[in-house]
Amino acid sequence: MLSRREFLKYGGSFAIISILPSCAEATTKRPFLNLLPEQKEIEIGRSYVPYAIEEFDGLYSDREIQSYVKNVGLSLTRVAERKLPYEFYVVNSSQVNAFALPGGPVMITRGLLLRLNSESELANVLAHELGHLNARHHARFLEKQFGLSLLLNIGALLLADKPYGQALLQFGQIGAGLLSLKFSREQEREADQYGLLYAYKAGYDPMGMIKVFEMFKAMEKGERAPEWLSTHPLPETRMAEAKRMIETLRPTGQFITDTQDFQVAKEKLLKTKPSFDEFDKGEKAFAKKDYNQASKHFQKAIELYPENYIARDYMAYILAMAGRLEEAERHSSLALRTMPDVFLTNYVHGYVKFAQREYQESLRYLQRANRLIPDHASTHYYLGRNYEALGQRQKAIEHYRIALELSQGKAPWAEDARERIRRL
Repeated sequence: MLSRREFLKYGGSFAIISILPSCAEATTKRPFLNLLPEQKEIEIGRSYVPYAIEEFDGLYSDREIQSYVKNVGLSLTRVAERKLPYEFYVVNSSQVNAFALPGGPVMITRGLLLRLNSESELANVLAHELGHLNARHHARFLEKQFGLSLLLNIGALLLADKPYGQALLQFGQIGAGLLSLKFSREQEREADQYGLLYAYKAGYDPMGMIKVFEMFKAMEKGERAPEWLSTHPLPETRMAEAKRMIETLRPTGQFITDTQDFQVAKEKLLKTKPSFDEFDKGEKAFAKKDYNQASKHFQKAIELYPENYIARDYMAYILAMAGRLEEAERHSSLALRTMPDVFLTNYVHGYVKFAQREYQESLRYLQRANRLIPDHASTHYYLGRNYEALGQRQKAIEHYRIALELSQGKAPWAEDARERIRRL
């Protein structure tokens, strides 16, 4: 799971690593061989959605904003060549980023949405990510980096009676590669070509992409480079090429530049920004194990925006560690009510229930968490603890062994897990 969060540190192999870019498929429609079946590409992409959500601070909890971004995205998919089951998500991260996963999922961060000034800019960002999907850049990366045999069999290994060990490690490595995938300049040119065409066909002003590029360049020269540039190179020549592409489209007539819906969404995002700024400060304090300072920031974040469920999850964890279990349960329950289908809320609530010695309830939530992200080592450790407490010796041993393998024996609870295996 997520190495950037201290209390979720030992989550197997899902750490960001550098991966060589994949081979590009040009937009000139030259012949190529599709090695990875489309259905398998879709399955792989779906399986990594929970990872991406957690890596980027969870889903933004405002359903109206989620629906708005989804509708803009779907208007673009209607003119895309590949008819995939596209999905669009707004994630909480303050990073300035957007990315896609194989087979259809597209994610944009709250941080990037706050930097955009119009719906045409949003549409062009989403269209660019659709360009990568329609050029099969993610599928080509998977084929080249991991080989077809592993990709075709990884799902079956995970569904086996006793998958684990190596299968889970490989599963995590694939996810790490996808989230750190660095595109080549040629791939970016292809995605620009596809994306500008999709925006144009959907009725959006393609110059929105140029404005996004200009914003990224201004950020790069200013306070910090946007995270988007770490995986999407933006040399000076790329902007000039994009302008030439737009000229070849000969855009005429009325295009959508901005809408009231976009401005309403941005206003709502601006209102919640102070809460997430406090959360970011709290997360930094948490990483330094300054739990007192972290809890102050998380509490402030919750006061500013009660639906900030990720701040509640952190708060619940700190309170549970301090033995303040009733308060911890209140926060974890409210987080779960706000966002019931993500890993973090289920993992934290399961941890709190374990601390309360409600082992059957703890199992229920930890099993949910494990279905979403199966290679998180600490989940397996606490599953083992619950099974042991319930007298299910063999299941406890299995999960302790999985936890040790995924964490490579380096987790704070590693020696305890070894001792419990010996004793059982």
